Amino acid sequence: MKPDLIEILKVILLGIIEGITEWLPISSTGHMLLADELVVLNQSAAFKEMFFIVIQLGAILAVVVLFWNKILPFQFRDKSKPVFKKDTISLWLKVAAACIPGAIATLLFDDFIEENFHTPMVIAAALIVYGIAFILTERWNEDSAPKILSLYDITYKTAIAIGLFQVLSIVPGTSRSGATILGALIIGVSRVAAAEFTFFLAIPVMFGLSAVKILKFGFSFTGTELLVLVLGMAVAFIVSMLVIKFLMSYIRKHDFKVFGWYRIVLGIIVILYFTVF
Repeated sequence: MKPDLIEILKVILLGIIEGITEWLPISSTGHMLLADELVVLNQSAAFKEMFFIVIQLGAILAVVVLFWNKILPFQFRDKSKPVFKKDTISLWLKVAAACIPGAIATLLFDDFIEENFHTPMVIAAALIVYGIAFILTERWNEDSAPKILSLYDITYKTAIAIGLFQVLSIVPGTSRSGATILGALIIGVSRVAAAEFTFFLAIPVMFGLSAVKILKFGFSFTGTELLVLVLGMAVAFIVSMLVIKFLMSYIRKHDFKVFGWYRIVLGIIVILYFTVF
């Protein structure tokens, strides 16, 4: 059975939400879980659990496209001889080191978190707490210059510290990008370098999570499920291209406080909505 127009519009809306919220530090998972309360896909619970993770591959592909020259660890100076870029290889090794804490936490606690923390009140609390943290961190940094200005100046020690902050994002509403950017700002990384490192870090993390979810769900997709998944990823990819360009331009002149205030307001709205209704 093919999805009707309403279902297609729901998938497009969810793809737009994913594309916007994956890279802004406002929690894509939190927004997607909240959206599911209001815009319910006519799919099985197992498929939706997988969909909300795998749709992020579309957003990740946008990073690969936009940062291809920085991501690729080699370049061709002529048609036959690739030249390996030491700085890029070193960066990927640091990204790999930063992934370790999150990978361990996910393997140990993912099922427990899904069963006990995927609730509107937990999401609201995380939105508010980390919103306040962003505002306080940016105010604290107003009178001090960042110690690490460039993506390639990030050390293994700094990368692992950022990876430890990423562990916080297993709680829905925290935001993976929000946790890593906040952690980077606290330890003295510039906004631009923090955002770029977050983009790089998302590539192996989201590919890994997506692989786990697909293996858990199985590869027996119906035609409708495959269409829903591909459409959601395509929309997330297109929107992410625009959002990443916006964010990189925005943070060159502005700080992250506006996202902190947004998180607080949204968290309060969520509490009021689910308390009243």
